Amino acid sequence: MNDINVVPYIDVMLVLLVIFMVTAPMMQQGTINLPSVGATTDRELAAKPLRVEIDGSGQLKLIVDGASSAAADNTALVAAIQGQLAATPDRPVVIAADKDVKYEVVMQTMDALRRAQVPRVGLLVEQKPGQ
Repeated sequence: MNDINVVPYIDVMLVLLVIFMVTAPMMQQGTINLPSVGATTDRELAAKPLRVEIDGSGQLKLIVDGASSAAADNTALVAAIQGQLAATPDRPVVIAADKDVKYEVVMQTMDALRRAQVPRVGLLVEQKPGQ
């Protein structure tokens, strides 16, 4: 007899199908809608933003109209930013972090600014060429 018995293969296929059907909904944690880099307009950046730079070692620096000042920690940074926002309270603050900086450092800085009730905080990204 030269026939191949495919019944065991069908059984294995059906078991795998059931396993994938049961586990697939559990693997979806949720979706995140990330902002696109090309979606900014010149209207949004009408006021020159305050720029917070975080270098590769985690050092903070505030740049205001081209002049920079170093900040020891988030408390000193928030105090300097609040001093700058006293004159223009609707001025945006952008955080420019080196790509080697830990995500935690960036989020701690953003959290400190949010707790200090800085109204407009964003992240500065570099737009890819050709987009």
